Amino acid sequence: MWFLLLGIVLLILKVTAFGPVASWSWWWVAAPFALAAAWWWFADSVGITQTRAARRTEARVAKRRERAVENLEPGRRNKK
Repeated sequence: MWFLLLGIVLLILKVTAFGPVASWSWWWVAAPFALAAAWWWFADSVGITQTRAARRTEARVAKRRERAVENLEPGRRNKK
């Protein structure tokens, strides 16, 4: 994500000819986009993306369970 944001900022600076980025080669401006693509490929192939998504889902489920237990009436917890 950071590579993509950096690439967008550099692209805007290059197109508007602002600051020292105006004199940079287009290869330097495009490099963050290539790094972002490489990172996404690596994260998907190793499973980092899936692991993070599973952890977020587990955390949401745990939080939901805690709220449900807190919302139970004290007398109803042990009764069937």
